[in-house]
Amino acid sequence: MTGSLSGSVSALAGWSVEGSLPILAVVVAAGLGTSLLFAVSLAAYRRRRRAQYRLISLAVGALLARSVVGAGTVLGVVPMPVHHLLAHSFDFLIAALVLYAVYAHAPGAVGDDAATE
Repeated sequence: MTGSLSGSVSALAGWSVEGSLPILAVVVAAGLGTSLLFAVSLAAYRRRRRAQYRLISLAVGALLARSVVGAGTVLGVVPMPVHHLLAHSFDFLIAALVLYAVYAHAPGAVGDDAATE
């Protein structure tokens, strides 16, 4: 069993992210889709001017920044250790912003004045 596992690992040993056109295509497609979502989130924030919409726009903006970091890694601009540090930091930031938006602005949330009116 370890022979087949080591064979699989050695087959991937020469595979690199840097300069990979298929990975770059996926990252660019994700970046374009995320750019569209970011524009929609900004339009929603401009229309509503509420804190939860601003938080969601920030989260989608962080998702877009994550795609930029990914493209930079494929293009050889962002080293892999920096990529991992930034990408996982953005993951945490995105989750924190979305959860805070839900927690702080849900009906009946702490500090929600609408529930008392």
